[in-house]
Amino acid sequence: MGTIDPKDVNVGDEVYVIYNNPHTPSVSNVRAAEIVQHPKDPQAIALFLNDTFHVVEDDDALYSSEAEAETAFNELYDEDVLF
Repeated sequence: MGTIDPKDVNVGDEVYVIYNNPHTPSVSNVRAAEIVQHPKDPQAIALFLNDTFHVVEDDDALYSSEAEAETAFNELYDEDVLF
């Protein structure tokens, strides 16, 4: 399961992330997001997800395909571990 280094993404790239719902902490899922120019810092990039800009951090787990993100999700949230 390989992640993309946040330093290796470019504006216009589509990436996949494991999104943790801020309103319901126990709900997570895989979502597609786009790498865009940061709206307030022309020297930075942002992740555009759910109509919101998120600063791309060095420790963000970005995946190049939905299948890779799903594999990571299943490893992180293995039902056998939760119950």
